[in-house]
Amino acid sequence: MKVDAVAGWAGLDEARWNGLLDRSKLPSVFLTWQWQRHWAQAFADEPSLRLLSVADDDGSLVGLLPLYAVDTAQLRLLGGIDVSDYLDLIAVAGREEDVWQALLQHRMAQPVEWDLHAIRAASPTMSLVPALAPACSLKVTTTVEERCPVLRLPETWDQYLAALPGKDRHELRRKMRKLERELPGAVARVHDGDQGWDEALSVFLRLHRLSKVGKARFMDEQMERFFRDATKALATAGWARLWFLDHEGGAVAAFLCLEQAGMVGLYNSGFDPVHARLAPGIVLLAHVIKDAIDRRIPIFDFLRGEESYKQGFGPVPEDLYNVRITP
Repeated sequence: MKVDAVAGWAGLDEARWNGLLDRSKLPSVFLTWQWQRHWAQAFADEPSLRLLSVADDDGSLVGLLPLYAVDTAQLRLLGGIDVSDYLDLIAVAGREEDVWQALLQHRMAQPVEWDLHAIRAASPTMSLVPALAPACSLKVTTTVEERCPVLRLPETWDQYLAALPGKDRHELRRKMRKLERELPGAVARVHDGDQGWDEALSVFLRLHRLSKVGKARFMDEQMERFFRDATKALATAGWARLWFLDHEGGAVAAFLCLEQAGMVGLYNSGFDPVHARLAPGIVLLAHVIKDAIDRRIPIFDFLRGEESYKQGFGPVPEDLYNVRITP
């Protein structure tokens, strides 16, 4: 197998990148060419990129490790640690051991640390890298850095409600009835596709900034540019949706959801604090989950963080790891 450091994006177009991702064990929106390239354009200059491709002897691409240099002593996975919930090696399912073996041998003489964030517990990386590294004179340290609550969806909304603990089911219904009573005519709607995306995202960003001071600080001009470019590219590919809870012509709550490979991911949110006591976000989230069930999507992923509002919907937390590879 041959490992090459690809110069920029010239040798890795969308078709090759996403074609490899489609053949991987754990595809994710955060590993798509669209997300990774827009992140790099926003947060990593071209000279810092270290895109490592792994090919068979016949030249066919079987692995890709997209890295960037934080400084002279450390490389991290492209996508950063603030906005990408799942990152990893991209490799053909069943070939992960071969690919990691080639990559670890390639980096034996390098003094830098590889700092790999947001690796799922189910990833082959978690078992293969610690097993293969010692033979390459490398040390591996793994630590849990976050947890993602994940919900396996049943076939019907009624089955979902019946599976919730009685207290959570009662509380969800109570909040839905209260909002319907105090905001009569409130309706959930979804926006998908790139047509009108910029305008819809502006509505989302307004609610996002309103909902919490920390979110307003997070969504600075640089971050907004990234969000606009990346989410529009995902929406064009059918991987992003915006949900709104509307009342009397205006949105009172909103969600940005990312979808791929049989999963709906709850990526970010916003709501109007004027209506906070009515929990409009909780009510809208119930509509989003019901829609996923109606569309026969098997997984609803709350993504990073174990905020209390997520727990009332019955998910099971799954660990995310940081994997550090050092000489």
